Amino acid sequence: MKGTSHAIVGAATGFMVANYYQATPATTVLLVGLGGISGLMPDMDIDGTLRNRITISYKVFRTVTQIIGILMILYSFLNGTSKEQIYGAAIGASILLLSLFIKKRHMLTITGAAVLVGGISLQENWLLLLGIFIIISSLISHRSYTHSIIGILFYSIISLQFEQSTQIEGAYYTCLLAYISHIICDSRFLPVNKRGVKLFLPFSSKEL
Repeated sequence: MKGTSHAIVGAATGFMVANYYQATPATTVLLVGLGGISGLMPDMDIDGTLRNRITISYKVFRTVTQIIGILMILYSFLNGTSKEQIYGAAIGASILLLSLFIKKRHMLTITGAAVLVGGISLQENWLLLLGIFIIISSLISHRSYTHSIIGILFYSIISLQFEQSTQIEGAYYTCLLAYISHIICDSRFLPVNKRGVKLFLPFSSKEL
């Protein structure tokens, strides 16, 4: 199933949860949005459809990194002492060298690391866990652990922490059910799917 369909099903899930809780119009809009996003989250993995939507272009990132490295070297030589010039040049050269190894597949990991740091800085557990989720997703193959019971359990913890932090009633069920809806829609029992999901990883790799 395509990403647009997953987002629509997730958004519909959010709308139903909002009706159940008799939410205000503003909260309904929030839950619909959360449902749409959560309906796409299992495709956060390395080949998933959501990856390119949340990460900046790796070419842009690499160029910016190279510029930072050059500026670091120039600044150290223009304003630093002899010792600072050596350190600045070494750091700048290291950044330039690092930029040569940045590939498209690394962008999701970098994004996850940024989210994780943001969660630590803001002391938000759900954001920290989301960062970990994104990093793990960047390292695994498509339709594997993010489409399994383990993925569901991990995302349920994120969802619970998010509702507790934001006090948005219904956020937990919206996020969790929308996530589960994605896995159901990717299951093999639907005739539109040629592949299924490995729901019981790591204990079984059978596609359902």
